[in-house]
Amino acid sequence: MMEEDMENGRSYQERPRTFSTIRSKSSIPLVFRLLMRINPRALIILSLLVFSGVLYVGASTSPIVVFVFCICTLSLFFSLYLTKWVLAKDEGPPEMSEISDAIRDGAEGFFRTQYGTISKMACILAFVILGIYLFRTTTPQQEASGLGRATSAYITVASFLLGALCSGIAGFVGMWVSVRANVRVSSAARRSAREALQIAVRAGGFSAIVVVCMAVFGVAILYSTFYVWLGVDSPGSMKVTDLPLLLVGYGFGASFVALFAQLGGGIYTKAADVGADLVGKVEQGIPEDDPRNPAVIADLVGDNVGDCAARGADLFESIAAEIISAMILGGTMAQRCKIEDPSGFILFPLVVHSFDLVVSSVGILSIRGTRDPGLISPIEDPMSIMQKGYSITIMLAVLTFGVSTRWLLYTEQAPSAWLNFALCGLVGIITAYAFVWISKYYTDYKHEPVRLLALSSSTGHGTNIIAGVSLGMESTALPVLVISVAIISAYWLGQTSGLVDESGNPTGGLFGTAVATMGMLSTAGYVLTMDMFGPIADNAGGIVEMSQQPESVREITDVLDAVGNTTKATTKGFAIGSAALASFLLFSAYMDEVASFAQIPFKEVDIAVPEIFVGGLLGSMLIFLFSAWACSAVGKTAQEVVNEVRRQFIERPGIMDYKEKPDYGRCVAIVASASLREMIRPGALAIISPMAVGVIFRILGHSTGQPLLGAKVVASLLMFATVAGILMALFLNTAGGAWDNAKKYIETGALGGKGSESHKAAVTGDTARDLANL
Repeated sequence: MMEEDMENGRSYQERPRTFSTIRSKSSIPLVFRLLMRINPRALIILSLLVFSGVLYVGASTSPIVVFVFCICTLSLFFSLYLTKWVLAKDEGPPEMSEISDAIRDGAEGFFRTQYGTISKMACILAFVILGIYLFRTTTPQQEASGLGRATSAYITVASFLLGALCSGIAGFVGMWVSVRANVRVSSAARRSAREALQIAVRAGGFSAIVVVCMAVFGVAILYSTFYVWLGVDSPGSMKVTDLPLLLVGYGFGASFVALFAQLGGGIYTKAADVGADLVGKVEQGIPEDDPRNPAVIADLVGDNVGDCAARGADLFESIAAEIISAMILGGTMAQRCKIEDPSGFILFPLVVHSFDLVVSSVGILSIRGTRDPGLISPIEDPMSIMQKGYSITIMLAVLTFGVSTRWLLYTEQAPSAWLNFALCGLVGIITAYAFVWISKYYTDYKHEPVRLLALSSSTGHGTNIIAGVSLGMESTALPVLVISVAIISAYWLGQTSGLVDESGNPTGGLFGTAVATMGMLSTAGYVLTMDMFGPIADNAGGIVEMSQQPESVREITDVLDAVGNTTKATTKGFAIGSAALASFLLFSAYMDEVASFAQIPFKEVDIAVPEIFVGGLLGSMLIFLFSAWACSAVGKTAQEVVNEVRRQFIERPGIMDYKEKPDYGRCVAIVASASLREMIRPGALAIISPMAVGVIFRILGHSTGQPLLGAKVVASLLMFATVAGILMALFLNTAGGAWDNAKKYIETGALGGKGSESHKAAVTGDTARDLANL
């Protein structure tokens, strides 16, 4: 169409504008609007006072906490530098800015509505948690420290709400930068592929640094505040080894927000993508992100709310939960081994992630633009450039991890224990690199699996789907083997560290797996940067297509988009692997917590007991039911989008000739309302099911003389659900990334290129990808 218009002498700029305004009111959160009204000097003074107070509390706790606060503060300044650098880039011609404004308005409007709904549900749940903690029995540790039920309840609720708030802010930061960086990447692509890559990486780096920094800062502030307020380690007060247990609410609040952010954002982006592709590409034969498609703005908005805001909240939750669980295990092990100063074992996770901020910042800065700003550089391989940055980050992480273990985990009781734990961290780092490499191999079209999947498209739609499902199933094997080796290796290294309890039994196994998990997440900042790069590059390609820039510009953004698909699949695989390692820790922590409250030993779960085996079956079933409901939500919402897009093409025939405007706002409104409505059912299933199963089998256990039956059945449910969920996530994530890049590979001109029968079959696979990546 573009070529025909050029032959007729009509340029895109001469066509009527086709981007309607969606915003109805300011989408900036109230807290930020209030801060913007404060006098800059007063704001600086207020910030200095707050920072001084935080440093005072940290100094009253431990010099290690002061170190963590300083690193986090410097990292926040670094993120501000990245923001200023990115926003200083030009937005390109007016048509690009207009498209970007429409995307930003839609994303911020949906974010405001979605998080308003989530905040209301969080407040309701906070009252439920308060009631539970006010009426449940206290633990021996709480009784010994004089911490009453009311105090414990209010601390847990406050931690829960703070975790939920920080998770929401992490999501907002991810979305805020992506909707402003996309147009700058598009504009830079007109000059240089390397410059466009650098802007996208630094924009993603800003979000990543803030997310990791907030997770570390939030836990550190809670820990030091409770330490000072409760007078920890003073006579008659709580022991420092029990203090991390008070932080559990923070992790739960972050998990709660991340669950609904992922659900709502995932349903939004996938439904919009399916609706836009089915009608636009398949029925009308127009290119992806064509401005004539009424659902194209909704599709681009979905990249921001689903892949940026939701992923920011999700990674924040993963890091916070891993830090807290490792602190609990470190404190428990230090108490059993009678280590004189347990603060190093407790605060070790905070230091590891502080160094993560440093090494990830170096990795982000290692990706530079072209030396000659006026040079239009050829298209380089962005994945190779980002891999070099990741390699630099990995090498620095190995060094800093070794320094951290020697500094904090050295003890006279076992002088060589720190070396064993350093090796545990190395196991985790190697595991992270292996996951990144495996995901890249199965999802990058430079490798054989994706090319074979593209080749299957030449024989039809059905063979494309069969090949994609087969590839996804095969891709679960290597990650599971890597996770298995990592868990066993780390546990064995921890057990042989020389740390023993009073009875002479080795006690470092679980903490060894915790250290391996920390090692895997020791480069989380850079990995999250690669993840955020994906949707920013995708949006940039959409803006270039909608503003109908020259084909050379689109070639650059197509390459960045294809690499973005790989990095998104890679980082999801990374998150799955770290969750698999962390789940082993959380499962052990659950058993210890139950034993502490019930005051009955809880060491094992026997699946040969019928009720416990049934719990495992229920857990496996929940994964499939949850996935089914989520896919059903996408299908229903996509049907509404498809019907609306078809209606507009029928009622406004001038759309195809650029004579009439599509109603973009209508599709945005349909997807937004439907995704918020549909996210409730699967979210409620995940929260209510374990509680319902626990209550039912607890009643059954009391009637049959098995006091821990309910807890054991829930343990079985969680164990089987975790295993099934890991396999399901690996399968769907890899298959989805491969389907998308098989289509991208064909669009490069292979197997007939765009518009061929192979391409149409690949589009069908790409539609299945939207469900797989939900």
